[in-house]
Amino acid sequence: MIGFFDSGAGGLSVVREAIRLLPDERYIYYSDNAHCPYGEKSREYVTERARAITRHLRERGCGIVTVACNTATAAAISSLRAEFDMPFVGMEPAVKPAAALTRSGVVGVLATAGTLRAEKYHDTRDRWSGDIKIVEHVGEGFVRLVESGTTEGPEAEETVRLSLQPLLDAGADTIVLGCTHYPFLLPLMKKIAGEDVRFIDPAPAAAKQLLKLMEEKGLIRHDGFSMELEASGDDTTLRRLYETIANN
Repeated sequence: MIGFFDSGAGGLSVVREAIRLLPDERYIYYSDNAHCPYGEKSREYVTERARAITRHLRERGCGIVTVACNTATAAAISSLRAEFDMPFVGMEPAVKPAAALTRSGVVGVLATAGTLRAEKYHDTRDRWSGDIKIVEHVGEGFVRLVESGTTEGPEAEETVRLSLQPLLDAGADTIVLGCTHYPFLLPLMKKIAGEDVRFIDPAPAAAKQLLKLMEEKGLIRHDGFSMELEASGDDTTLRRLYETIANN
């Protein structure tokens, strides 16, 4: 089985892309929403949660795990790879493709505080930014909106605008979404930013890496599609959001 986990329901943005590439596999998605958001937690706390969830997914029969969370990837994926004898897919902020696409020479990065302060993100940013100016901002309240199922309406629009506007004011014409929750707010971001601003969702790249690893490891089974949803807290939003992606 293919395991996924995130601090909440946001990692379903990665599941959506994975199912497009691997439609006949069996999936388990674990939302750690009782401990959400991860972006405000310490690295040690997030790492311990990642270990506990990985142990659970392995016990459920997963042969590969996607850490469908930028914060958890930055904090814990090195530890997971050292501790568990199984392949992992993580999230990588898409600074490289953004730097190649920008016309203004300014790239914006929207992410959680945990991702923006992580060494893994700093390494990626410094390696690929080159002469490009990188401006960063925390998506304040974005995770809360998605976890509450509020992805449209005046409250959501105002919350998104407050974090997006500083990047637009700085001249960013290409914006990296550095949290798997954020793609569920993409329609609002596009409405606010206008047609001249591009947004880069890292989910498709993560799904392609999952497919590549499964091919290399001989893990593709074609057993027929199934999806199991689990949560450490209330699973109402998780199931509602999954129904949204399953029907699109």
